Amino acid sequence: MTAPRQDPLRDPRFFADPYPTYDRLREGCPVRRVPTGSGGHHAYLITGHAEAREAFTDPRLSKDTARFFADRPSNRDLHPAISRNMLASDPPVHTRHRRVATRLFTTGRVRELRPFINRVVDDLTATWRPGTDIDLVADLAVPLPVTVVCELLGVPKPDRATLAARSHDLFDATDTDRVDAASHHIGDYLTHLVDTARATPGDGPLHSLLRDCDAGGLDRDETVSLAALLLVAGHETTTHFIGNAVLALLRHPEAFDRLRRDPDLIPGALDELLRFDSPVSVATFRHSTEDLRVGGFDIPAGFPVLIAPGAANRDPSAFPDPNHLDLDRDAGAHLSFGHGIHRCPGAPLARAEAEIALRTLLTRFPATRLAAPATSLPWRRTRLTRGLTTLPLTLA
Repeated sequence: MTAPRQDPLRDPRFFADPYPTYDRLREGCPVRRVPTGSGGHHAYLITGHAEAREAFTDPRLSKDTARFFADRPSNRDLHPAISRNMLASDPPVHTRHRRVATRLFTTGRVRELRPFINRVVDDLTATWRPGTDIDLVADLAVPLPVTVVCELLGVPKPDRATLAARSHDLFDATDTDRVDAASHHIGDYLTHLVDTARATPGDGPLHSLLRDCDAGGLDRDETVSLAALLLVAGHETTTHFIGNAVLALLRHPEAFDRLRRDPDLIPGALDELLRFDSPVSVATFRHSTEDLRVGGFDIPAGFPVLIAPGAANRDPSAFPDPNHLDLDRDAGAHLSFGHGIHRCPGAPLARAEAEIALRTLLTRFPATRLAAPATSLPWRRTRLTRGLTTLPLTLA
């Protein structure tokens, strides 16, 4: 297989619509070597569904970022809370972190959170009126998950907007200095928040989290790193989930009308909406610790490996007619939340937030329409996530 001459995931056309690129790469070879950035570096990109599922569970693909860069010079300066979190670790370290994180998002705990989520959505939409224009991203998709995760972490209300903005900066693919600075702002803030909570007895959500961390054997730095992961992963992808789902429905009026007429179908439609336009385009960093084969294709040791859920979810061998939004499709095998031991533990919360947001929009404003051409909408310039920067709507 011949590697492309330039990084296909940095082309401006990719950010606007990655799926033609993914289709072309997958049809050529579902596991292929691609250039990454500048400097002659390469990675292996996995775009096939079966191959992605296999790679997600292969222990020879490590997520231990520190191990990969131990003997590779780097000028990056990420805060340890960002660079050494659960997503950048392997068992047994990962196992301890995940055991704590999973307890935070059990079905029972998410059920207990639903009344709070409903109140947040009601507050955010209280001033919305038919005939007015809103930006769904700024007015709902961003503040909803930010408010929920900050409530879980005990972040004071005056600090939430700044913390969310710094979290947003972490995904800026064009400015590594900005990313590094944002990581230190978040890491330092959460370190202070955790230390203050430990020194002040209480019974709030953060104190509950600290007790879970203590019971799980996490030390101070590990507790801060878990808090940082909850903050960043707990709202960024959910923001894109909501925005992408609303846009997909507006571009498919028959699907929008079906859910409007029967909102109880929304929970069952979430998997197809996640599959159709995944908020996670390329999964977080992995690297090969030894030579291996994925789907019959060789990957040598010592290379970064990029698994692309956004591509795998549009693989026609797994999902016939994949570019069509089909609410009757069994899309439960989508990979938007990952697969295996690193599957997103916060998936139940993300689904609850998206369901409540969609139900509110479709029932209160059933004739809502786009306030700008879909082809003109601006998308985030990052290969990791796929999401809109704005989504202008006219409420009706």
